[in-house]
Amino acid sequence: MKRREKTTESGGIFKIFEPKKKPQVGGELPTKTIRHLERPVNLPFLKDMDEDKEQYGSAEDMEEKWGLSAKQANLGGVKKRKIVSLAIAIAAFILLIVGVFYILPRVLPDLFKGTNIELFVEPVINLEFEDESYRVVKESTIALMTEPDPASARIAEVLYNEPVKYVSPAKDGYCKIETADGISGFVKESSLVKDKNSIEPDLHQYKLIVSDPSKNVMTHASNGTLIKKVMMNTVLYADIKREGVYQVALPGGDSGWIGSSGVIELSPREETEEVSSRYFVSSVLTFVNSRYIQNGMSINGASVNGIVYVCAEVNGIRIPRTMEEQAKAGTEIVPEPDAVTGKIMVDQILPGDILFLSNPKDPNDKKIYEMAVCTDTGTLFMLSPARTTLKLRNFSSGDAICERIVTIRRLFSSKVI
Repeated sequence: MKRREKTTESGGIFKIFEPKKKPQVGGELPTKTIRHLERPVNLPFLKDMDEDKEQYGSAEDMEEKWGLSAKQANLGGVKKRKIVSLAIAIAAFILLIVGVFYILPRVLPDLFKGTNIELFVEPVINLEFEDESYRVVKESTIALMTEPDPASARIAEVLYNEPVKYVSPAKDGYCKIETADGISGFVKESSLVKDKNSIEPDLHQYKLIVSDPSKNVMTHASNGTLIKKVMMNTVLYADIKREGVYQVALPGGDSGWIGSSGVIELSPREETEEVSSRYFVSSVLTFVNSRYIQNGMSINGASVNGIVYVCAEVNGIRIPRTMEEQAKAGTEIVPEPDAVTGKIMVDQILPGDILFLSNPKDPNDKKIYEMAVCTDTGTLFMLSPARTTLKLRNFSSGDAICERIVTIRRLFSSKVI
């Protein structure tokens, strides 16, 4: 009982929940007082207050004090200005687009006309085959015959996508044509098409010349089906180039794909440059053991003059197709005979030289009977004795073949490396 009384005297049990007083530093704090309304507070922005009307300040003249017009001082004008600014920005963007994509392409060509600057200058397109008489070959090769008859003699062959002139119709599905190098003959009319876009250089980006014995033209860049097998010296034009393939234009308006290996890429009007004779010989050797066909010039059937024609053209030398005209091409080589034996020294006949030979049955007759290509010292590429295939044959000084030489022609310059 005494213990409870002592607790009551010291302030009660709730005394322990009262916050403890912090120790005072520098003496006691002044007693807080309540600010009464009768004590005015002087603030700068209340100086213009009319004490009688109890209103805060008078309206400011925004134009005089801040340089703002009535529209600018009004909040509603800000929204209108934003709309106007946005409309101006949109209009400027539209004008920029129209200027770049519509006006400039029409104005700049006239400004740069006659200069070397090709920016925005439209390429000049000169169509070479506008004449309605032109046709395009759509077969891998076609035989050019002396008569509109498959049993007649073959004058030459014409390659795929080659332009020819249609001279006149003939009988039994044949027509008379003339090649670009002036040879006339008869071919099957069904092997020609009238569409000439595939042979117009200025309509395309690339000119391709097949340098392999043959190449396949496919329907797709990969895993396509075969459209046509084209032969060496076939000229194609392409518009699209991808890694390892070209999309080429085909006779009749179609397109196909050809691999980049074994083709020579040029600009549309560029011609192949002359290379050394060793490249010519290398091309000739790809036809060893080919089947012989009179005046043929493909891996499917060839003659020496046909092989010389395609291999020379691929390696930068333009030459006629026929054996008689080829005997006049290039430079004539007259080898000096051996001082002792009087025989022709074989080492004077260089790789790449073409030998025109007389008939083996009458060596004294100097009329050209056949031809051969020197592929190495003492080695000739020529028709086999059985006249069935094209073979390599060795010869040496004093050989009977040396007695048959009518003329030797050198097509490739010795200066070209």
